Amino acid sequence: MEFRKRYSSSLWEEMDKLQREMNRMFDSAYTNRSGTVFDFPAINVWTKPESGQVIIAELPGINPDELDIKVIGESITISGSRNSPEESEDLKYHRQERGYGRFTRSIQLPFPVESERVEANYEKGILKIWLPRAEADKPRKIVVKSNS
Repeated sequence: MEFRKRYSSSLWEEMDKLQREMNRMFDSAYTNRSGTVFDFPAINVWTKPESGQVIIAELPGINPDELDIKVIGESITISGSRNSPEESEDLKYHRQERGYGRFTRSIQLPFPVESERVEANYEKGILKIWLPRAEADKPRKIVVKSNS
């Protein structure tokens, strides 16, 4: 009995250790050095509260004609594809970090925008999107009237 008790306990400890190690490996496979999950494309979003917001997306190697940008409500979706380069049959990768194929990235916007006035420009692998704030949603100064 003592034999079973001693080894069954260590077996469960080893299985628990293995589970923790597998979790760590899977977590690190989907995160970068800063600990955040990889998303493609990488983006920066900033707002100009009085006028709108700007989205900058890194999209190297993308044909801009194959990009699809949609504004629905208070969100924007950027989708497209990056084609894999033609490579010889005998080529063996040492390391491959660039992804290929279809992608979609949706971003929740902090306020409503005028979708008919959204502008997008693609230059040297960088997509810049200007989203003007909806007039009805812009902050307004309220004048206080006095009856005296």
